[in-house]
Amino acid sequence: MEKATSAPDFWSDQKQAQVTMRRLSALRDLIEGWQSLTDRVQDAIELVEMAEEEGDEASLAELAEEAQDLEREIDQQELMLALSGEFDDRDAILSIHAGEGGTEAQDWAEMLLRMYLRWAEKKGFKTTILDRMPGEEAGIKSATVEVKGPYAYGYLKGEKGNHRLVRISPFDSGARRHTSFAKVEVMPVLDDDIEIDIHPKDIKMDVFLSGGAGGQNVQKNAT
Repeated sequence: MEKATSAPDFWSDQKQAQVTMRRLSALRDLIEGWQSLTDRVQDAIELVEMAEEEGDEASLAELAEEAQDLEREIDQQELMLALSGEFDDRDAILSIHAGEGGTEAQDWAEMLLRMYLRWAEKKGFKTTILDRMPGEEAGIKSATVEVKGPYAYGYLKGEKGNHRLVRISPFDSGARRHTSFAKVEVMPVLDDDIEIDIHPKDIKMDVFLSGGAGGQNVQKNAT
């Protein structure tokens, strides 16, 4: 990929070049992250050996905290490796639709919307509500949100499907247990320059002759 960026005509296609540079930057960050962790682990091992030889309990306590930090960062890097799908590094479009159940389901759909918005905020992602249809009494019937951030689609794609909530309904005067459903759809944000190839054999053509009560054009003009 780096070799491709040095080609004389690399920037002749600006959009494709930007996509390539973005992917290259993500790969560089991933590689540099692992290299940094490898160096830190090796340094920590050497320091532990020295502290044990010298009986330095204070240093060993500090290194124990460092080991916990390293473990968390390694888990994060492993997660990034898992997000290696074709579109995992893209932004995402997330849609929520209340299922059957009226107000109860619409309230559940809004709870999901708030949850995803708060999650995105904690991740440092930018969110834009593209569409929102309020419920009749409470909640929402549907909502669509654009989530912008590194690997947004990779993180969210596992949320696709039906989500269920079982609870004592706050909207039921009889305080009965209700089961509510909401459907979540997640799509990656694709580049505008993606080309779609349609093979001629996949095209079906039907020819119809005009009909009617009569006239000189009957059964002569084909559509």
